[in-house]
Amino acid sequence: MNDLTDKIHGMGLWYSDSGWFTCQLYPGSYQNEARDAKLFQDWGFDYLKFDNCAVPYDDIIREGIVGKYKRMADAIAALAKSSGKPPLVFSLCEWGEEQPWLWARRFGQSWRTTGDISPDWGSIASIINQNSFIAWASDFYGHNDMDILEIGNGEFTHDEAKTHFTAWALMKSPLLIGTDLSTISAADLAILKNTELLALSQDPVVGTGVAPFRWGINPDWVSNSTHPAQFWSGESQNGTVFMLINTLDTPADLSFNLTESPWIRAGRQYAVRVRPLPFPLPLPSLPPARVRTDAGADAQDLWTHTANGTAVRNFTARAVPPHGVAALLLTDAGDEPEGAGPPCARAEWCIDRNGTLVPGA
Repeated sequence: MNDLTDKIHGMGLWYSDSGWFTCQLYPGSYQNEARDAKLFQDWGFDYLKFDNCAVPYDDIIREGIVGKYKRMADAIAALAKSSGKPPLVFSLCEWGEEQPWLWARRFGQSWRTTGDISPDWGSIASIINQNSFIAWASDFYGHNDMDILEIGNGEFTHDEAKTHFTAWALMKSPLLIGTDLSTISAADLAILKNTELLALSQDPVVGTGVAPFRWGINPDWVSNSTHPAQFWSGESQNGTVFMLINTLDTPADLSFNLTESPWIRAGRQYAVRVRPLPFPLPLPSLPPARVRTDAGADAQDLWTHTANGTAVRNFTARAVPPHGVAALLLTDAGDEPEGAGPPCARAEWCIDRNGTLVPGA
């Protein structure tokens, strides 16, 4: 095993199960957590994915799923203390059945939130939908794990693959490649090497990811496994990040008021900028996905790696492809121009100092 880990140490992955057996009926770790944790460490592994098959009978375990995962978490902590070595990165995988986003950060660094992914758009849309309601749970100390990346597998369109990677990166899911890199196409490899999105995913200053500010096709907070939330935003050290997903089967314009995002300041204009970002890896060029601000200036997104255009009050991504995405980084460019519009970009309860509501409020 040491010879094997010497070869793949850069990956540093290992797999086991919290029950009697793994899901493939190989030996699991139940009642042998301390022994297995030490064995994995001795073999040189850094990262432990811990599955949830072969659960012991209740009269044996006498604790729920939370307690079952605590057994290995305690073993990892005790081993780190006794050995003086860094603890194993602990990835819990009980498929979101016991709401791990509420408790799993006590024990590990990531937790699966859904059932297993499959390499098709329906699976991607469903996982995005389920995670839209728990986006708040990811930060520096723990991550919603949306499962392994399927780019390079299945029958994704190029735009579906881009949406898959964008959502996983900007929602701060662990990014584990799940395809054969010896046969991957240049186009799919370029998606996995999008340096702008990787920089935002690994932002050393802001640990939280994007979250929906408007669902779009559905009323807000409505679950729809085929048409998840469309309008997302989040913070970064470089500006405000937006992710716009076209969940339709035809091209669509996606429009929003900038101040719908809580990270945008009213009365300011924003440059649509994407470079430079602190991730200096070369990136192959991809076909441009053009977008346009309502002000009429050309702009492009994090897939075209250019910095053009200014957004004032509103933004429209034009003709986003079916199941495609626009990923934007907006940076504050100063006060908006005089006469940009009504006194308030959003009229609700906008009031003059004399007590009268502004026109249209």
